[in-house]
Amino acid sequence: MTRTAFGFDVAPGIRLAADSFGDPHAPAVLMLHGGGQTRHAWQATATSLADAGWHAITVDLRGHGQSTHARAAAYALEDYVADVRAVLAAIASAPMVIGASLGGIAGLLAIAEPPSAPAAGLVLVDVAHRFQARGARRIVSFMAEQPDGFASLSDAADAVATYLPHRARPRDTAGLRHNLRYKDGRWTWHWDPAILTQARLMIQQQSELSDRLTKAATRLRQPCLLVRGAESDVLTIAVAREFVELAATATLVEVPRAAHMVAGDNSDAFTAAIRAWLDMLAAGTSPTLRRRAKFGLLWR
Repeated sequence: MTRTAFGFDVAPGIRLAADSFGDPHAPAVLMLHGGGQTRHAWQATATSLADAGWHAITVDLRGHGQSTHARAAAYALEDYVADVRAVLAAIASAPMVIGASLGGIAGLLAIAEPPSAPAAGLVLVDVAHRFQARGARRIVSFMAEQPDGFASLSDAADAVATYLPHRARPRDTAGLRHNLRYKDGRWTWHWDPAILTQARLMIQQQSELSDRLTKAATRLRQPCLLVRGAESDVLTIAVAREFVELAATATLVEVPRAAHMVAGDNSDAFTAAIRAWLDMLAAGTSPTLRRRAKFGLLWR
């Protein structure tokens, strides 16, 4: 499947790097990664969706990957929400939106809060109206480590393996080049360190954010799939079930052998869940027991 690089100009001086997979005239799926990730986290799923007849669009959020690092450290949640609205406005027809963690929060608020951005549906990946502060702090702590970077890609792979002990350390470290920048003999993470200030603020102000996300969930009218990693330390099963009670259109699926970064932990099962839900919507039918058994998923 051919990947085409392009971008979205979402604000003065802010351009978001993006990749396009599949027929640009096909129904669109916009994919928004979590904090500390890049658009390349979606590549396997985006390729599969393109093969299934979708136009998959992956985007680096501001301050991440190849997107603009804002000079004024403009990384408030409102900045991300505004970026998502701008991207949705630039897509010819209302797309499906898939958002993980920070991308999911920004997507939910952009779609459900006025002025509501156009979207055909929403997939939230291991994020809902509340999160476990301990798990969120673990993510921020990892991102704050090694501010001076690494001497080699192998050293970076060792750090990732320590952070994600449930994943096998890759023998080939070339894939890490999507997540690191090389300068002056050091490999540093792709994100702007200034984004960590907003990340810490979201954890500190979780109560206010939860109230806002709860209201957004109750306003959501588009079909919604909540995907939880079965081993997540950020989203509990109890909170996930609360969310599908709040959002009348929501369905819950749990991906086995996956923690918070579901798409990377168990890509095949994650992609199967997404494609099964999209197929269900396209067919206008409800999930069946056969489908549950086939994919080993928990459906509402």
